[in-house]
Amino acid sequence: MPKTFSKLSSSTFFFHFTLLFFSATSSGSFSNILSTKKFGLKREKLTHLHFYFHDIVSSRNPTAIPVASSASTNKSHTGFGVVMMADDPLTAAPDPNSKLVGKAQGIYASAAQDEVGLLMVMNLAFMEGKYNGSSLSLLGRNTVFSRVREMPIVGGSGLFRFARGYAQAKTQTLDLKTGNAVVEYNVYVFHY
Repeated sequence: MPKTFSKLSSSTFFFHFTLLFFSATSSGSFSNILSTKKFGLKREKLTHLHFYFHDIVSSRNPTAIPVASSASTNKSHTGFGVVMMADDPLTAAPDPNSKLVGKAQGIYASAAQDEVGLLMVMNLAFMEGKYNGSSLSLLGRNTVFSRVREMPIVGGSGLFRFARGYAQAKTQTLDLKTGNAVVEYNVYVFHY
């Protein structure tokens, strides 16, 4: 046997052989058109979700904490550069003790130097009713002091698989001293 093969283990040889075999026999295409029926996808629905987002940064048990900042963040009037990790409760009403319907889990960061503009990267993980275990992925710009902000829903899981839509956020209360906020969310999402 040639020296190059004698040094290969049988599992390494099998891996390389399999790789060569499938690359030689594949069509060379990286995409296929699939039937939605094959995945059990039926008619697309439009769903409206309404809940309240509680961002607690100042308390014994904060739901959002800073995980990174720059040397100039404290000098910035917008907090530019701060990155927060959140596990914020989503409730059915503005009262933080109202029914918990899910959690907003992810990151938000101050991404604007001239206004308080956040980059929001959140999973809205639901834990109530028929959407229990399903989630939506939100990715967008949140200009905190605008009356109503609109952010895209870029995907989802569970009952929200293949989701797309948008979320409208409207601040209900904001304590400028503590930074704690309650934000009303109306989410409109297409999904199967």
